[in-house]
Amino acid sequence: MSIEVNNESGVSVDEAEFAALARHVLDAMRVHPQAELSIMLVGSDVMSDLHMRWMDEPGPTDVLSFPMDELRPALEGEVPTPGLLGDVVLCPEVAARQAREAGHSTTEELLLLTTHGILHLLGYDHAEPDEEKEMFALQRRLLLTFLAGR
Repeated sequence: MSIEVNNESGVSVDEAEFAALARHVLDAMRVHPQAELSIMLVGSDVMSDLHMRWMDEPGPTDVLSFPMDELRPALEGEVPTPGLLGDVVLCPEVAARQAREAGHSTTEELLLLTTHGILHLLGYDHAEPDEEKEMFALQRRLLLTFLAGR
C-alpha cells in the first residue's frame, strides 16, 4: 500500500502515525494492498483556496477529499481493485480550533479528520441522516480500534 504524507502546514505532526492510521483504515475496509493514497496537511490560506475552488465556499475548512479512481471497499469474498484512492487534505489550524471546542488534542482531531476523509474517498457520505449515522459509527469504530492498538 502506498501512503504518502506531505506536511506543508508548518505545524509539527508525526507523519508516520498518519500513515499507520491510513493503513489501518484501508486494511479494515478491505482496500487493495496496492492502492495509493496521499495525505496533505496545509495552511489555512491554501485550504481557503481549495475550499473556494472545489466547493465554492469561502474560508478554510477542516478536511477535503479528492477521490481519483472511485475505489470502494471489497465485500466479503470479493477481490479488491487496485488503483489510486485519492487525496485527503487537512488543515491543522482549523483542526486545532475544533479540538479545543471538543476538548481533545489537535492530533486526535487530525486523526479523526483523516479517517473521515478516507471514508469520503471510499464513497461514504453524511448528507442524509441514515448516511451520517452509518459513516460516523464506522469512523468512530475505525479510529478507536487504531488508538487502542497504539
